[in-house]
Amino acid sequence: MTRGYDVIVVGARCAGSPTAMLLARRGYRVLVVDRSTFPSDTVSTHVVHAPGIAALDRWGLLDAIVASGCPPLPSYSFDFGPFTIRGVPRPIDGHSAAYAPRRTVLDTVLVDAAAEAGAEVREGFSVDEILVEDGVVTGIRGRDRNGRAVTESSTVVVGADGSSSRLARAVEAGTYHERPPLQAGAYTYFSGLPTDGFETVLRPARGFAAVATNDGLTLVVAGWPYAEHAVNKHDVEESFHAALALAPDFHDRVRAATREARFAGMPVANFFRAPFGPGWALVGDAGYSKDPITAQGITNAFRDAELCSAALHDALSGSTPFEQAMAGFQSARDAESLPMYELTCQLATLEPPPPEMQDLLAGIHGDQAAMDDFVSVTAGTLSPLALFGAAMTP
Repeated sequence: MTRGYDVIVVGARCAGSPTAMLLARRGYRVLVVDRSTFPSDTVSTHVVHAPGIAALDRWGLLDAIVASGCPPLPSYSFDFGPFTIRGVPRPIDGHSAAYAPRRTVLDTVLVDAAAEAGAEVREGFSVDEILVEDGVVTGIRGRDRNGRAVTESSTVVVGADGSSSRLARAVEAGTYHERPPLQAGAYTYFSGLPTDGFETVLRPARGFAAVATNDGLTLVVAGWPYAEHAVNKHDVEESFHAALALAPDFHDRVRAATREARFAGMPVANFFRAPFGPGWALVGDAGYSKDPITAQGITNAFRDAELCSAALHDALSGSTPFEQAMAGFQSARDAESLPMYELTCQLATLEPPPPEMQDLLAGIHGDQAAMDDFVSVTAGTLSPLALFGAAMTP
């Protein structure tokens, strides 16, 4: 059967557009669809750590993020109460600073890059059905922005449509390393709130953070255990400020600022999904979802877009059988993700660290090289295993 496209990508945000762009740059016929139109917002941690910034630079897109007025975040700090660990991450490919662009900015840059690479982009497109023939995914059926019914076929369909992926449900992609939602919380934006890099504050059963973003705004997020979600969601603003009040200096700064938006946020489940099968693949949160406390989502999405597009190229070019190429993608993704996933899930409980880690943190404080290594873990330029080792709990 002749396919209309080599690859159809469902979802055009931070996993889908890079995947489409990278495949189109290799000369493949790519269609990317999204129910949203751009620019548009979505719930997000915003932060792109240094490995993601290095990817944007490789793709020739970093200048557009800088030109948007989004300021760099050159340092990270973690206020544990008795002490604060502050440092600058180890660089990767010459980059150590993070950025936290609004998704109205970042996703538009990515969608435009996919189109400029030669991918066909259809915004306002709703996917109603994943087409499957004899156990193989063959395309999609949906409606364009005018409501017209459309059917498209492809050799591979890539799901980049988030943790509740329609494609993942349709193919019944298996999950593993599952954890339930561990925390919930909310974020909003303030004007008149200066920050110093990526600021994180940890208190008993609470965590909050602040980062500068576009338009002179600062994003502030606060989290609490998931067990409190049902109660706290009825008065998010009160819960938000009650959390910040555990760090009076931080809270005073926020109260002196002006809130410029409504609260947003939602609990997140933690899991890996099998990311491929006959005629399909998953990238981004569709294939690997984790709590936002370490803000890894966008950076991981960029990484997985590169890994998945390279594997699909090997398969589509005929150099490697599909199953073998995609198994390599899964293996690489899991090996690079699992240590941070375990640390993220541990932090997301908002429980005190195990004694071994408490001792390690106390020893790190005051040693600048060690503090730089500590922040490098969150930044994704140093594996958690290299710093914490046996102090990490499975």
